[in-house]
Amino acid sequence: MTTPVLRTRLPAVGTTIFTEMSQLAAEQQAVNLGQGFPDFACDPRLIALVDEAMRAGHNQYPFMTGVPALRAAIAAKIAALYGRSYDADTEITVTSGASQAIQTAILCSVHPGDEVIVIEPAYDCYAPAIALSGGVVVPVAMRIESDGYTVPWDEVASAVTPRTRMLIVNSPHNPTGSILRAADLAALADIVDGTDILILSDEVYEHMVFDGQQHESVSRHPVLAERAFVISSFGKTYHVTGWKVGYVAAPASMMVEFRKVHQYNVFTVNTPMQHGIAAYMADPAPYLGLPAFYQKKRDLFRAGLAGSRFELLPADGTYFQCVRYGAISDLPEAAFAKWLTREAKVAAIPVSAFYGKPTESGVVRFCFAKKDETLHKALETLSQL
Repeated sequence: MTTPVLRTRLPAVGTTIFTEMSQLAAEQQAVNLGQGFPDFACDPRLIALVDEAMRAGHNQYPFMTGVPALRAAIAAKIAALYGRSYDADTEITVTSGASQAIQTAILCSVHPGDEVIVIEPAYDCYAPAIALSGGVVVPVAMRIESDGYTVPWDEVASAVTPRTRMLIVNSPHNPTGSILRAADLAALADIVDGTDILILSDEVYEHMVFDGQQHESVSRHPVLAERAFVISSFGKTYHVTGWKVGYVAAPASMMVEFRKVHQYNVFTVNTPMQHGIAAYMADPAPYLGLPAFYQKKRDLFRAGLAGSRFELLPADGTYFQCVRYGAISDLPEAAFAKWLTREAKVAAIPVSAFYGKPTESGVVRFCFAKKDETLHKALETLSQL
């Protein structure tokens, strides 16, 4: 007997750089500042609320669209922070993390031959979802200058064709730590106004914007919100990445199509965790206090590298810090990240991994969503390179 050979749907996909670097970090007993997850616990109150939900019997399938109390809490939060009123019944869906929301938004919208503009470096789940839909990725590279990464909106506009179906934006941005500002959203609105182009706005780091700046959600902008899937994640906000609970907000007509796909690829999401998160959201302090919490860690990490040979790039949002390493090594990014893991015992992620085609900028990304003692341990060696 011979096992049939599958013809791959994703020929360009192999083991992700996150898996590779985390495995290398474990082998080398290195401090893992590569993959983006906290090494500290979430609020015990949140655990207690999920426990209460399980003991109260919330252990069977919830509504396909999500627990009503959670959808209502999400709608209330968006209205309070960004001024956009989404109907909790028809315009909010709870998803199995942001990645499932992203894939579902693409699968329900993009047809074979449709083009999707992706701003690079880009989170690695966008391109595979586009490929599975039969769409075509149209990459536009961010500019990297002394003041960090910026989106070249003139090049984005030039990339638009009659086949453009969707444009993906991500702010706060993974991996660069940059943010979109009001002028960026205005430029984006000018590009899509008068077209049928959809927006997918990945906002999973929405509560991690620093130095008193505000998060410019696409939901703030009426022209954009009317054509946008706006996606976020409780995993990032509440330090529970393993729970895989997120959500999408979109106009009702778009949500009808989103839910058609959602009901057949996951159907619904973990019931007691939805109830626990809904109850926890009654107190906005945890997410309102998140910018200060992570800014303190960002500042600790940046201060520790300030006298080193790393060149710190701006980090206005997320829990990532990008650095240039040209004064230390002329190795390509992936090779340098592996060298750093083996020799300095600190793992990072090469930013080149976030491009569809080989692109070298001499930049790696560190994650500072770690205990202070973890950051201090990493800084002991990084500051000496």
